[in-house]
Amino acid sequence: MQHFLEKYLLPIAMVIGIAFHNQLATLSPFTPYLVSLMLFITYCRISWADIQLTRFHYILLAIQYLGSALVYLAIRPLNETVAQAVMICILAPTATSAPVVANILGGNIASVAAFSMFSNISVAFVAPLYLSLIGHSGSEVPFLTSFWYIFRKVVPVIVLPLLVALFLKRTAPAFHRKVRSAQVLSFYTWAAALTIVIGNVVNFVVAQNAESHTIEIIIGISSLIVCLLQFGTGRKIGGRFDRIIAGGQGLGQKNTILAIWLTQTYLNPLASLGPGLYVLWQNLVNSYQIWRKTRKSEKKS
Repeated sequence: MQHFLEKYLLPIAMVIGIAFHNQLATLSPFTPYLVSLMLFITYCRISWADIQLTRFHYILLAIQYLGSALVYLAIRPLNETVAQAVMICILAPTATSAPVVANILGGNIASVAAFSMFSNISVAFVAPLYLSLIGHSGSEVPFLTSFWYIFRKVVPVIVLPLLVALFLKRTAPAFHRKVRSAQVLSFYTWAAALTIVIGNVVNFVVAQNAESHTIEIIIGISSLIVCLLQFGTGRKIGGRFDRIIAGGQGLGQKNTILAIWLTQTYLNPLASLGPGLYVLWQNLVNSYQIWRKTRKSEKKS
């Protein structure tokens, strides 16, 4: 049963999110708590002795932050909503599940885990700046007020789980080991959060008028292009450091749950369709990569 759920939980979550989007919309306030729980379980799994940041990680981080800003500025004159959607797909930190996929593909787990942790923590401080600048445009709310509001909302969601994980490791090592050995909970928490955010995205899209359909299609195509470019660029950069898989997963596999929540809360909710569809694109890429690796292994055996 568990093997079945691990294999089909993504499409199940998406189908439930689409079918019951009206009911799931009422659960949206629980999303940040699910994100925090998911991060906490993941942080308990990480071996801190293996966390070492290198030039490879800094290059990926520069693409995450500088790339998202440059792409936003380039697309904004054409369409603000599309610019926000593409920007958040690049700004989003690495998925907490990226080390798991990297392990399946035979990549460097410690390298992906290090970047995933640093990417998620740093975005707690960088995202409020980006979101307040973008959301501040045309607003009467002072920039510092907007920045502080977003900062104090985002930081606890991302940083607090890390502090709790470190605190428990020192004060309650037995409980910490139990959480560390129960990583399947992170998988099911992710599925629950995914179901809710997909429901929110669908609920918002359904409420739009017919004039928005063109923008929705453009956002969907743009998120696909960005997804493929990030996986490809990450692999190319990783190849220079003998970390092809780590580069691809680190840059391409995104924490879309967090990205959707940030977009729906602080930007144009329609832009959340970008990371919403990115969920589908990145899982199609991962499925293809795993299938290709399995096929190669079968040929060798």
